Amino acid sequence: MGLFDFLSNKKQTFFSKEEEERMVEAIRSAEKQTSGEIRLFMEKRCAFLNPLDRAKEVFAELEMFKTKDRNAVLLYIATKDQQLAVLGDEGIYQKMGQAFWDSEVKLILSEFKQHHFIDGVCKIIGDVGVALKENFPYESDDKNELDDGIVYGK
Repeated sequence: MGLFDFLSNKKQTFFSKEEEERMVEAIRSAEKQTSGEIRLFMEKRCAFLNPLDRAKEVFAELEMFKTKDRNAVLLYIATKDQQLAVLGDEGIYQKMGQAFWDSEVKLILSEFKQHHFIDGVCKIIGDVGVALKENFPYESDDKNELDDGIVYGK
């Protein structure tokens, strides 16, 4: 059984309403501490061999580069192809470097191996929130620039 197999047979939404709410709440909670933005994008198949290339395409399609401080983060997951990527915009990437992103991907993969999909997604969202807080702390004039809901592809 693969890391994503238990998701592969679910309907397009992948999750129960409660599971979706838990992940959206993780995003909201993380964003309360920072001016940064986090999006979760899920689809069955990755259109590219490299999921990072697909994440870059999705990032552009969702216009995530339009945040004021260029501090948006995309968590991309293709369930049937068992691929994922974590992509930070240039503002946060410059401050955190590649080691952070590599570490987060390893962490979420270890959660997936234990079939802790929702816990893994919530954990990585929390970790990204902490990193965003350190580099882009919340200020009183900050506004939610991107929708917090899960985005589903094809």
